[in-house]
Amino acid sequence: MLAMALAALDGTVLATAVPQIVGDLGGFSVFSWLFSGYLLAVTVTLPVYGRLSDTYGRKPVLVGGIALFVAGSLLCGAAWSMASLIAFRVVQGLGGGALQGTVQTIAADLYPLEERPRIQARLSTVWAVSAVAGPAVGGLLAAYADWRWIFLVNLPLGGLALWLTARYLVEPARPRPAERLPVDWPGALLLLGSGTLLLAALVQGGVAWPWLSPPSLALLGGGLTLVAATVAVERRARAPIVPGWVWRRPTIAAVNLALGALGLLMVAPAVFLPTYAQTVLGLGPVAAGFVLSVMTLSWPVSASLSHHVYRRVGFRQSAVIGMTGALLVLLAFPLLPYPGAAWQPALLMLALGAALGLFQLPLIVGVQATVPWAERGTATASVLFCRQIGQSLGAALFGAVANAVLTARLGPAGGDLDAVAHALDPPGAAPPPEPVRRAVDAAVDHVHLGAAAAAALAVLALLLVAPRRFPVLADDDAPGP
Repeated sequence: MLAMALAALDGTVLATAVPQIVGDLGGFSVFSWLFSGYLLAVTVTLPVYGRLSDTYGRKPVLVGGIALFVAGSLLCGAAWSMASLIAFRVVQGLGGGALQGTVQTIAADLYPLEERPRIQARLSTVWAVSAVAGPAVGGLLAAYADWRWIFLVNLPLGGLALWLTARYLVEPARPRPAERLPVDWPGALLLLGSGTLLLAALVQGGVAWPWLSPPSLALLGGGLTLVAATVAVERRARAPIVPGWVWRRPTIAAVNLALGALGLLMVAPAVFLPTYAQTVLGLGPVAAGFVLSVMTLSWPVSASLSHHVYRRVGFRQSAVIGMTGALLVLLAFPLLPYPGAAWQPALLMLALGAALGLFQLPLIVGVQATVPWAERGTATASVLFCRQIGQSLGAALFGAVANAVLTARLGPAGGDLDAVAHALDPPGAAPPPEPVRRAVDAAVDHVHLGAAAAAALAVLALLLVAPRRFPVLADDDAPGP
């Protein structure tokens, strides 16, 4: 949990300190890469670390990931320019990828099936607390200490996590394979290259440059070329980084698609709801953050209770019930009155968190229960990788939808959603004009309708691809749900 907290907190703690960082180092035009670079590194390394943990064990990968993350934090604290800080954030992300996937896999290794919801719910609570506390902690450190302490505070926490892991984590004894297959390093490098180019195109397209500009086309073309090379190399590899069975097995393929849709739909509340709360409802930044953060209160509670559902109706049906509830919540968002009261979207977010807790945890636990130890790291990394890809796609897709609606309502000179949000930054700024409020309301409504479509795709993937009952291995919990 402490190792997971390092990666979780680092995803949110930096947001409120950006003005201080830019004021010290400059580089305002590229500061978004502080977030994009970290996201890229985490996403593209997840499958690699999953394969490494299946080959060499979880503990070496986790220890190495913590050490790399702490080293990256130290380098970020010593950064002398925006370019160096971005580079060191990538180093942090290389360690963060090991933390995310390996911790989830260890939870399945150490605990039997009936105890995993409790453990996974605790890990979900770590993410929830980090989402709420991260911006506040970052703002306090930047205001009363120095922004470098945002990174340096990871050193004692990381050191403690490293010591606890090295001393107390004892992996269960496993039979040694007759032959340890070599790691497919060419496939790993090609996967890193193709993932980096494609994610960079998705993250920066429409933001740093137009979608049909030479940089976007070059990144997309190069990424697709490397994808083709990756597929060719992986087909010939004896132990590929992304083995074909993660897509040939209906259970894992369905969960990959469903978790990808989850990442896609989560962009709607996480990115656009705070702007809606400030622009349309007229709330301050703290109150706007609370409207979103209530989702993180119900999510872990629902996840911890989900085993009562999936042990009765099965993993698939539990996830279908949860995502159907999320679909109804997302469809209800455009029905909110204008301008409405803050409790109305907060109530929807509370319901959304409860629905998604019932959706995500049964799928992760279910997939881990269908594979043996030697495949568990790869399977876990596969579903987390798809969720991350969904988030990147969602940011690009819903950003385009919001900007299109704003342009249609305000005209080409009306600006985009970022410009509207920046207009609210100065304290005591006058409320935005009524046409702007109406346009933002319409844009966020369309985004939530798009998120509802993603929820529908997740339900269809489970109903059409996943088996009615997951093939749980007998040594986990026979006969299983």
